[in-house]
Amino acid sequence: MNLLLIRLIIFAVLFFAGLKLYSMYREWKLNRDNLVEGDSQPADSKMVLCSWCKVHVPEPDALREKGEWFCCSAHRDKYLEEKKDD
Repeated sequence: MNLLLIRLIIFAVLFFAGLKLYSMYREWKLNRDNLVEGDSQPADSKMVLCSWCKVHVPEPDALREKGEWFCCSAHRDKYLEEKKDD
């Protein structure tokens, strides 16, 4: 009787460990698939340099003002303010 109970406990532990591993695998696979799908930038997308912070940004995401490229409107405004003061 004791041996049957021990076997049942071992089986239950292995079963729940297998379920946990399977759920971890499914979550990993979903995250990996979402990363691949989320990478919607074309491979040949040109990168431009933000004139304020010097960070490279994909051209479709960048802002252009007076021949200069910017990563966001805040950096564009700061750059133009600084340029106006000069």
